[in-house]
Amino acid sequence: MTEMKNPTEEPVVEPTAEETVETTVEAAETPAPATEETPAPVAEEPATEETSATDEPQAETTTSIATYETKAQVVERLKALASGDEEVTRQELDSLKSQFYRIHHQEADVAYKKFIEDGGNAEEYTPAPNLEEADFKEQMAILREKRAAVAAALEQEREANYQRKLDIINKIKAFTENPDEINRTYNDFKELQQLWNDIKEVPAEKATELWKTYQQAVEAFYDTLKLNNELRAYDFKKNLERKTALCEAAEKLAEETDVVVAFRKLQQLHQEFREIGPVANDLREQIWNRFKEASTVINKRHQEHFETRKQQEEENLAKKTAICETIEAFNLDELKTFADWNALSDKITALQAEWKTIGFAPQKMNTKIFERFRAACDNFFTRKSEYFQTVRNTLNQNYAQKLELVEKAEALKDSTDWKATTDILVDLQKKWKEIGTVPKKYSDQIWERFNAACDAFFAAKKEANKGANSEQAENMEKKKGIIEALAAIVPEEFEGDLRAKLREAQEAWNNIGHVPFKEKDKLYKLLREQMDRLYGFANENATKRRLDRFKENVKNGNIGGDLRSRLTRQLDILKNEIKTYENNLGFLNLSNKSKQGNALVEELNRKMDKLRADMEEVKAKLAAIEESK
Repeated sequence: MTEMKNPTEEPVVEPTAEETVETTVEAAETPAPATEETPAPVAEEPATEETSATDEPQAETTTSIATYETKAQVVERLKALASGDEEVTRQELDSLKSQFYRIHHQEADVAYKKFIEDGGNAEEYTPAPNLEEADFKEQMAILREKRAAVAAALEQEREANYQRKLDIINKIKAFTENPDEINRTYNDFKELQQLWNDIKEVPAEKATELWKTYQQAVEAFYDTLKLNNELRAYDFKKNLERKTALCEAAEKLAEETDVVVAFRKLQQLHQEFREIGPVANDLREQIWNRFKEASTVINKRHQEHFETRKQQEEENLAKKTAICETIEAFNLDELKTFADWNALSDKITALQAEWKTIGFAPQKMNTKIFERFRAACDNFFTRKSEYFQTVRNTLNQNYAQKLELVEKAEALKDSTDWKATTDILVDLQKKWKEIGTVPKKYSDQIWERFNAACDAFFAAKKEANKGANSEQAENMEKKKGIIEALAAIVPEEFEGDLRAKLREAQEAWNNIGHVPFKEKDKLYKLLREQMDRLYGFANENATKRRLDRFKENVKNGNIGGDLRSRLTRQLDILKNEIKTYENNLGFLNLSNKSKQGNALVEELNRKMDKLRADMEEVKAKLAAIEESK
């Protein structure tokens, strides 16, 4: 079973106190706390037995929340929210927090399983740090501040709305103070009503009294207004149609399967209901009772929903308390071996997995029970880490001692002082056996190094004693003779075909057998130096002769009309070839550190030198053509 991380480093995702809201809904028959969403009694509606759609604190609007596959994507989403103007909802922050730690747990499980599958020892596994967590927490803090600023701004806006609505009430009252002019103020009155409806929320504690005052002013205006019966009847008819539609919508909400969604929609319906003007006096109580009855059904379902949730949260608290008591009861002082710690670790990991399947506890206890659970897990994993660290320190000390023996053996592997070095290596082997085990991931590697160093010395010693190097020594002398013969050649004084001489020397070299391995590269380097010296001279002379002949032909007019174009194309080809070789050479210098790679680099350099010489020859020919014009 994969061991779960210490909750201190990777917390089991739990809501904070502000993230879980326990809501109690009053019975439909009980007057609800007055808010802007609760229609207060007006003249056309009974002033008793009000039904509120806002017994529960307003929740944020439900939006579609994306699912992410990496922690980096979660952090990027947080950064986008922190830097942009998009609304930051609590639901999305909760989701992003949950996704972040869920992804981290999944990555940790995959890393652990891969470590085990690759042959790692569970006792030596060290979880990778959660590199994105600091950035994640920083962005979450920014967003919390941002939400707080938005809330403060909203509260200021509500207060400003309150003052604007007070001003509207005063203006309506002013209309009723001059009855003779009230007919001419009807349009102004309707505009004020529309303005009232356009103004949104006000402070909740002032909403009910403000609404009552507004309705009293409206009723006073209508009582004073000398509208003709036709206009007043038309107004009442349109208001009745709109309120009837809202009643039907409220009744339809009884079919909504999501209780919380239905409750939120009902709040909006109440907002719209109270914004509609009065209906005929004989229909006011009837239409209000119909809307109130539909509201009562939704409120009751909402109340039952939260009562059920409260009962479930109490059961969850009991289950989580039992898990805490189980972990706290383990006697860690009795654990003496890796097996003991790992066995208990499996049990605690299983309890952590069970904890994740349990829902929230009551709000007032949710944080406390999680802190108790985390403290119990922290204690276990801290004690386990201390035990493993003690063992790990011992293994590392052994590794350091054996590494020192390896370095001494490797420093002696090429020694030819057979007797003294043999004694030293035998003593190192004896000390090696006395040192304890090392971490498993280094065990094979360090032993192979130590063994290889010892084997190299004793193999060389054995070979030396057998005198098997006599033939290679003879071959070495032959190759030295070839090098000395080439070194004696003065190219300016050499008579005959120098290139043929060099080819003969190369062939003779190739026909000679092996030389001592440690002398091989040094001899080849000396041969190459002489070959490069003599070939360079031969190539230079050949180039000079070709240029002399070319200039003579140019002078005598023995060249084709398109020769300059062909030479220009040849020059471009040579430049491209040199560039290709330079790119390859750069790649080899970065990726090859072996002797074979060094030899290839030398070969590329020689080819590039040849191409550069050819390029200079072409340039000289082009210059000769230009001079002849």
